[in-house]
Amino acid sequence: MSSLHFNRIESLRSLMRRGGWDAVIITGTDPHGSEYPASRWKQVEWISGFTGEAGDIVVTADHAGLWTDTRYFIQAVRELEGSGVALHKMRVPGQVSIPQWLAEKFPEGARVAVDGLCQSYEAISALDSFEIVDVPDMLSTLWSERPDIPMTPIETLSEEEVGKSRGAKLESLRGFLDSKDCTAMLVTSLDEIAWLLNVRGSDIDYNPLVISYLLIGKEEVSWFVRKDSLEDLDPDTLDSFEELEADGVCICGYSDLAAGLSQEQDRYDRIFVDPSTLNYTVGKLVAEIYGEDSIVWGRSPVVLEKSVKNEVEIAGFREAYYEDGIALEKFLFWLEQKVQDGEVDEWEASRKLTSLRAEIPGYRGDSFENISAYGANAALPHYVTPEKGSAKILPHGLYLVDSGGQYIFGTTDITRTVPMGDCTRLEMEDYTLVLKGMIDLSMAVFPYGTSGSQIDALARMPLWKAHRNFGHGTGHGTGFYLCVHEGPQDIRQNHNAQPLLPGMVTSNEPGIYREGLHGIRHENVVLCKEAGENEFGRWLEFETLSLCHIDTAAIIPELLGEQEIEWLNRYNAHVYEKLSPRFYGEMKQWLREKTLPL
Repeated sequence: MSSLHFNRIESLRSLMRRGGWDAVIITGTDPHGSEYPASRWKQVEWISGFTGEAGDIVVTADHAGLWTDTRYFIQAVRELEGSGVALHKMRVPGQVSIPQWLAEKFPEGARVAVDGLCQSYEAISALDSFEIVDVPDMLSTLWSERPDIPMTPIETLSEEEVGKSRGAKLESLRGFLDSKDCTAMLVTSLDEIAWLLNVRGSDIDYNPLVISYLLIGKEEVSWFVRKDSLEDLDPDTLDSFEELEADGVCICGYSDLAAGLSQEQDRYDRIFVDPSTLNYTVGKLVAEIYGEDSIVWGRSPVVLEKSVKNEVEIAGFREAYYEDGIALEKFLFWLEQKVQDGEVDEWEASRKLTSLRAEIPGYRGDSFENISAYGANAALPHYVTPEKGSAKILPHGLYLVDSGGQYIFGTTDITRTVPMGDCTRLEMEDYTLVLKGMIDLSMAVFPYGTSGSQIDALARMPLWKAHRNFGHGTGHGTGFYLCVHEGPQDIRQNHNAQPLLPGMVTSNEPGIYREGLHGIRHENVVLCKEAGENEFGRWLEFETLSLCHIDTAAIIPELLGEQEIEWLNRYNAHVYEKLSPRFYGEMKQWLREKTLPL
């Protein structure tokens, strides 16, 4: 058993005994419901050693368990080995959720302790048969070197850069509040705050966010963001604060939320909050200050408005994928030469790709940690490439690279699975069937009002017919110089009633993963757009934004239909036409050969 994590869990059990708690729930998020938390809130990793982005821990007197989904099963088995933490599988038939598991283990009224800052109000409502003990920052008493709340420089974006001013966005939100007969809204989701105020930061790795709360009234706006004295702030942040204050935004301390809410008690008689992102501790605070009857619970309208990109954002995405495609083609050309020379491993490849993106004007960082995985390592959908001891990329089999960039004009996400030489028949079958599904979804035409869950099967059908499948979703929304994952839309088997709308930017990424052998994922990002109207209604289709060739060397042509081959040939020809003017000599000839018709 891992002595480090064993000792940490035993220290937590001592805390449980002193508090008289029957169970403790530790989540993998932060006070704002973020998918990717800052280091301070990587509590699941600290207590268990599990590094995946999605996972919750339950500790009782005689059991410690990790709940995570299909993307992380292989990774969790590896990272939890010897730790004494059991894996509980989610998104599988017969899954048992944390509330259900606790209900089977403990009687009504059992005492369940949570760090309410890192549990949503909505999640706690599912534990209504237990006595909830809220212990904010619970692990701080055990975590002696726990990182501080981050504070990074803040930049503002102009209307010309994002297509809509912060004033217009706030007025739109106030119109929504009027329709709900509300006088204020507390916004706690970080990407919603960044979008509303047209601000960006880097408080969380790969996500251009600023850890903060935002309180919006009929006329006034309070941003609870400052974590230090004004004298200690960098000049860019001070300039940003001055611009915001000129637009009527009051800059407040992050820790002053309770005082700020209390000061506005008489002004706000009905306050709107989203229970899916509002944390439990702050939710109790709002209820205490304003009273339960003054709270209006509902889904934030910002999520949907943010997901439908305006013309400036769409143009930015096109520019981002053009520049990103140049960098990725340079990388694949470099990689092929390096592998032939026998001199490259996964980590070196990952660093090279990042360095090429960094040459692009407007680059602000990667949009997530590169997944650079050769052979069997690619069977982990969210493989973490080790800096030391990463696998050498050999001149045979498949290499998978899933990566993206943050640019001031857009956010990218693209996956290419690349044959490095000879491949087995199984590798080629899987490669072709996954590609077939990606192409079929790319060609989809569907009526207005269709949700992603209604067309998910288009990407899976080629695999299903061969009795194969993948466990993750097929597509997720993407932010504009924001989080690489956003909602409300997605393309997955789980029911989501949100229709796909013109202007939404969504990934298209089916895959297949064979433990110990290989992993394959083909990912492009698509823009939902109008496809005409007739007596049967309004029609929508996808425009592929991603620009990087799809390697045909591992394709079994007879597994593709005529339309799929035509789509593939058109796509590769389009890539060459768009990108080749930026290349010369050997590089240009290489791309010409890679994009020849199948």
